[in-house]
Amino acid sequence: MANHTQQLLNTWYSQRDEMDWVLATIIGTEGSSYRKPGAMMMINSLGQYHGLLSGGCLESDIMRQSRQCWESGNNRIIQYDMREEEDIAWQLGIGCGGLVRILLQPINAKNRYLQLTELRQLINQNQACKYVQHMDEGPPKNSLVSIDNSPEFSVQQEAQLAAKTKADVFEHTIKPSLKLAIFGGGIDAIPVAKIAHNLGWHVTVADPRTGYARQAQFADAKQIIKTSFDSISEHAWLLNIDAIVIMTHNVTLDAQALSLVQHSSASYVGMLGPLHRTERVLKEAGLVSSELDTETKLKLQKSTSILNKPLANPIGLRLGGELPESIALSILSEIHAFIEQADAKSISRMLN
Repeated sequence: MANHTQQLLNTWYSQRDEMDWVLATIIGTEGSSYRKPGAMMMINSLGQYHGLLSGGCLESDIMRQSRQCWESGNNRIIQYDMREEEDIAWQLGIGCGGLVRILLQPINAKNRYLQLTELRQLINQNQACKYVQHMDEGPPKNSLVSIDNSPEFSVQQEAQLAAKTKADVFEHTIKPSLKLAIFGGGIDAIPVAKIAHNLGWHVTVADPRTGYARQAQFADAKQIIKTSFDSISEHAWLLNIDAIVIMTHNVTLDAQALSLVQHSSASYVGMLGPLHRTERVLKEAGLVSSELDTETKLKLQKSTSILNKPLANPIGLRLGGELPESIALSILSEIHAFIEQADAKSISRMLN
């Protein structure tokens, strides 16, 4: 099921005129809730919905409420209060214990598809956007603002443009799906690509070796790159990557990949393998850590370069397990926490 906004928009776009559609957006919560403000779901007149606003318990009633939007052509605001026994949420057996407010909006050519066509185009061009929705029960009046997509965006602008409500307007930031590059197309890279795809990430697998990174094994990958790692000019695609995992299990290939990704746009670079192996890879690549003191850097040979991107190594979180699927989960958990700027700590232990 498509849950990321970019996936929702691409699913909706190809069928936008074939049936009636409603956009459902969480515009406010109090207490516990499954999704946060800004979460979206698409509903159509065939009784299908794409995305989730709850754990699956509210969706059927949201779909029922959406029909009024098709009849009126106007917005509709609905609310589920799991704190009140008289509320419909209690009758549905939901035990979250919080309140959720949802804005329902009909999507059609008359209201310019709520600007979703333009939003989809910008997101597919890797542009973050601010989406503005008016919270009244009249005709929809949505607007769209493109946001600078520089590396500084996540730390400087997102705090200001995160989902928020002011007066009768709800605005939230919508970003493209995370773009992950996996250098290495072996068996243990398969679950990394599969889980990343299930998260809604766009996956690229790069491996120049014959017999590796086969299309049949990496059916969910957006692209498979078979070009050698020693030519920077042939890898312009790296300028549109958020995170990189190096796992070829070959010291020379890992060294070439590590040198190559220094020219990428990735904010996260991780490499599989223990520290003693990483020292061999760095030596092969002619790279040294950026954490060296100034005096040592000055003594370096001209053939040696400083890593300009922090390297996560050994890669992953300590989750336990040694199978490829466990290792993949460990790697992607670390990337997820890094991108979301989360601490990756146990929620239950923090509460106790």
